[in-house]
Amino acid sequence: MIDQITRQADEAAAAVESAATLADLQQVESDQLGRSAPLTLSKRQLGSIPVENRKEAGRALNEARRRVESMLEDRRRTLADAERASRLVAERLDLTEVPPAVEAGHAHIVTQAWEELEDVFVGMGYEVAEGPEVETDWHNFDALNIPAGHPARDEFDTIYVNHGKAGSTLLRTHTSPVQIRAMQQSEPPIYIVAPGRVFRRDTADATHMPVFHQIEGLVIDKGISLADLAGTIEVFTERYFGPGFSSRLRPNHFPFTEPSAEFDIQRPDGSWLELGGCGMVHPDVLRAGGVNPEQWSGFAFGFGIDRLALMKFGVDDLRELFTNDVRFLRQF
Repeated sequence: MIDQITRQADEAAAAVESAATLADLQQVESDQLGRSAPLTLSKRQLGSIPVENRKEAGRALNEARRRVESMLEDRRRTLADAERASRLVAERLDLTEVPPAVEAGHAHIVTQAWEELEDVFVGMGYEVAEGPEVETDWHNFDALNIPAGHPARDEFDTIYVNHGKAGSTLLRTHTSPVQIRAMQQSEPPIYIVAPGRVFRRDTADATHMPVFHQIEGLVIDKGISLADLAGTIEVFTERYFGPGFSSRLRPNHFPFTEPSAEFDIQRPDGSWLELGGCGMVHPDVLRAGGVNPEQWSGFAFGFGIDRLALMKFGVDDLRELFTNDVRFLRQF
């Protein structure tokens, strides 16, 4: 009978191992340990065997049942873990935040021109300076030799803001106030360029906007002459526009420079284009900045960044730079 019990236990163990699911295992448990299971029937047969063999057979039967029950418990844990893992995979949600596919942008053409100008002048030894867009009347006009009542003020068509004394605060009409601030904040020698946004009461058309961009240059050092200015403009022209371009100075008048000039660039086809104004810094402007004109001299120049962007990219209408039409912007 012990051989019978051993064989039944082995068959039960094999059935447990072959169960692929918890439902299968439950059926195996019923088949191997239930009321009609082989081991259960063997237990009922204990009373029919000799007394001297009954104890040993009973012990073998108990060990067989414990073995099968232990295997059932281990298999149940294994299958439960597997089913749980499978369910978690099936119910898994991908919560990774994936940004929508978007077309990469790029710098606006004014910004491209602005940054390229900075690179050119930094390569020539200049530093980039900045100043406030909301300026005092003194920095914007008086310190630049344009006092109250000066006819040049009419050319700027200023936008004043409601701050302080009436007429004392405004949106800067040019980036020249940065020159005054640079002289007040630093001892000569000074070599700076000041790009920035400026404001005037202009009606928007193909060549004018009430908001536009300028870049100013200022050099203060000992022994600076008009020849240094002309040479600087020529070097800038070649470095920014490339081979085949040259420059010239034409006499003009500005309150903040003396002598003053307009500078033009000549295209490879021989045509000339007016670019901006320049000149030797007026002694009164040097004094306003706290610089002694008996010891130091300097030159200044300024021109529109927007105009350079139009030229560089072949755009005919200044208003296109402000419409934010992506069909236009994607071209550059």
